[in-house]
Amino acid sequence: MPESILRFENVTVAFDGNPAIEELSFEILKGEARIIVGAAGSGKTVILKTALGLLRPDSGRVFLFGEDITNRQEQQLFDIRARAGMLFQEGALFDSLTIEENVAYPLVNQKMVKCPPEQVRPRVERALSFVELEHTLDKFPSELSGGMRRRVGIARANITQPDLVLYDSPTAGLDPITANNIMSLIVKERDLRHATTIIVTQRFQDGQIMAQYRYNPDTDFLERVQGQMEGIGFLVMKEGRLVFEGTAKQLQEATDPYISKFVLRH
Repeated sequence: MPESILRFENVTVAFDGNPAIEELSFEILKGEARIIVGAAGSGKTVILKTALGLLRPDSGRVFLFGEDITNRQEQQLFDIRARAGMLFQEGALFDSLTIEENVAYPLVNQKMVKCPPEQVRPRVERALSFVELEHTLDKFPSELSGGMRRRVGIARANITQPDLVLYDSPTAGLDPITANNIMSLIVKERDLRHATTIIVTQRFQDGQIMAQYRYNPDTDFLERVQGQMEGIGFLVMKEGRLVFEGTAKQLQEATDPYISKFVLRH
């Protein structure tokens, strides 16, 4: 059986008694991808934070890499978190650090990574080259455009080659061309490393790119696939509850008015 990477069992997370996510259950296996969509305030980002133990459930259980992390203390989560990478909203780069220092941060500060000091810069250079920003090593985040900062965030999220990568609204606020370029990088990273991937987004196009395109290393381009790719699923959240789970085709065929809002009709 494929390895379970993340599993929620009837998870509820509430703030001041108001559920942000309620009785949520789903599972993602090694090498799969999930696209989580929903209106603002539907609990999408809360799912990602709960998955990494940044938020603790009020009820239910969370399993990360097969380990129950529901009640673990912060210090007990450091090692297991090192196996995951996350792109936070807006990139969440450290303003006072250079781009090189930002991307190197997980290598230098995560004990589980064990990267020798002499290998840090070469790995950072490779990561930035992957997102076509190798010329920005000495710059600061304020000197880059929003799209460039998001690409730096992708480099940092993947610098340790994590088993699981979480992307929180990677294309929010970007123009369509830049947004598609960001998604192309995410698909490329997914296919080259077979990384398990979860994306939170309000753009159906992001999910379509994930579900319908594959990276071809021979041409260095994305190619549209015929039919449905294995292991790609959609979750639709509404007011903290999961109201849909299925494939891209099933999502497009859904007749519920709320779910249909996240589908492009042709």
